[in-house]
Amino acid sequence: MQFVETYYLTYLFLLPVLVVFFLWLLRRRHDKIRKFVASSLISDVIGEFSFKRHQIKAVLMVGVFLFALLALARPQWGFEWREIKRQGLDILIVIDTSKSMLTQDVKPNRLERTKFAVKDLIQKLKGDRVGLIAFAGDAFLMCPLTNDYKGFLLSLDELSINSVPRGGTDLEKAIEVALDGYKEIESKHKAVIIITDGDNLEGSPIAMAKQAKDKGVKIFTVGVGTPEGELIQIADEYGNTSYLKDAKGNIVKSRLNETLLKQLALETDGVYVRSSGFQFGLDILYDKELSKFEKREIKSRMEKRFYERFQIPLAIALILLLFEICIPTRETKLVKE
Repeated sequence: MQFVETYYLTYLFLLPVLVVFFLWLLRRRHDKIRKFVASSLISDVIGEFSFKRHQIKAVLMVGVFLFALLALARPQWGFEWREIKRQGLDILIVIDTSKSMLTQDVKPNRLERTKFAVKDLIQKLKGDRVGLIAFAGDAFLMCPLTNDYKGFLLSLDELSINSVPRGGTDLEKAIEVALDGYKEIESKHKAVIIITDGDNLEGSPIAMAKQAKDKGVKIFTVGVGTPEGELIQIADEYGNTSYLKDAKGNIVKSRLNETLLKQLALETDGVYVRSSGFQFGLDILYDKELSKFEKREIKSRMEKRFYERFQIPLAIALILLLFEICIPTRETKLVKE
């Protein structure tokens, strides 16, 4: 036997309190009668009043409380095996972790705002599998496709500009790793969401996007940042902040490159969304695009389904309550003529 809502069992500690309360109540009533009425006159004063019946009613009320708690805790015993089929989408989220994502034209900065938005997206998923890829000058699969959202969020929390050792921004490599993540998956619709400022420094992402289209992969892009851009502020190990400089010592200013991101999405029949302070764009992509994809059967497994037995203690509680209501507090005596 097991209980589903074990929280209610914590209230069992009130049982002895309830017993003590009823005992005190009966004792108090008994003492009051003896205080004001002589023992020889009690039967004449209180008539057919029955202490014994009050005790029985108290015991019944304690029983009602006990079995009501057990019913609320939802006891289960006995089970059958059922096949559980789960359907959903496969979504790979590719996040730019280059230093330009530290730019604060989006608060608190582009990377942290991205992580917040992805967490909001995860709350909308129901059975969909999601994976995580980090990229800068290289790309790594941080979390393979999974419906273990807690595990995914742990990988997301660890994401930083140090997740990829090689600096720079290589969108081609990011798409390549995403395609590798879909190698063993048979699905009509394969979605890759790339979140970046579009500041590509190497590789040929458009050529790789064409390969993605040939393999049935749609690329959706989310542009983070502003076209005006802002200086990239970085902090050292001591917390001192400074602005990022290039090899010539010039301060670097990072701007959102929407043109490239639109081309990537267009090449694969995907969609480009520009994030803003209030609307990041991931929820729009999911609601208006991804949710329309045909879902495939992701997993099928046998699962124990226990039988609900809360009806038994609930019925007992109701029967005890009925008995308690029906028992009078006074004894009925036949009067002989």
